[in-house]
Amino acid sequence: MGKEQILFKSEEKMSPRQVAELLRTIADKLESGTVILARGDKETVLKIPDRVEVELKAEKETGRSKTTKKLEIEVEWLIGASAKSKGPVTIK
Repeated sequence: MGKEQILFKSEEKMSPRQVAELLRTIADKLESGTVILARGDKETVLKIPDRVEVELKAEKETGRSKTTKKLEIEVEWLIGASAKSKGPVTIK
């Protein structure tokens, strides 16, 4: 594994409706080929290639005092390469 460099990070509480709106905006930007993440004077520009790898993961973590669930959506690509398809995913 190589060295990871965080280019941009944001974490905030939102309603499910706000998250859905954010995901719709991200979807539109992915489709256009450029995603720009900005907060204050920091801006990160991501050029999206024609093929990317998408990872969906649902997790449940049980601790002593609480149980949390998580839905992770990760979009990944190699710079200068296209991702190979492993088959379509469906959301029901």
